[in-house]
Amino acid sequence: MKDGLSTFQILVLVGYALGMVAGQMLFKLAALRLPVEASTGTRLVALLGNGWFVAALVLYGALSVMWVWVLTFTPLARAYPFVALAFAVTPLVAGLVFAEPLSLRLLVGIAVIAAGLVLVAG
Repeated sequence: MKDGLSTFQILVLVGYALGMVAGQMLFKLAALRLPVEASTGTRLVALLGNGWFVAALVLYGALSVMWVWVLTFTPLARAYPFVALAFAVTPLVAGLVFAEPLSLRLLVGIAVIAAGLVLVAG
């Protein structure tokens, strides 16, 4: 196997990472709909009827199957760093969708993650 990843592998891995970002957004939507003042037990029960939470679980289940498929044609050592893409994109999307703060330190960290992925993918 050549040292670099193919365009197909990169696209699939980016798609996987973006799926993880979508899952985190679904979990946040689920969290925003939980009763704040309720007991832990009540909140846990509320999760079972929370459509956003159920959608996130289904998505993560599908992503798990996708990950196993990816590993049939991509070395784990080359694929796993792409998970970090989700760490970079999730805060950006959370800033846009939920108006969460984006500090300079966070943005610099995201740039470092992106630079690392360029090295891994190349």
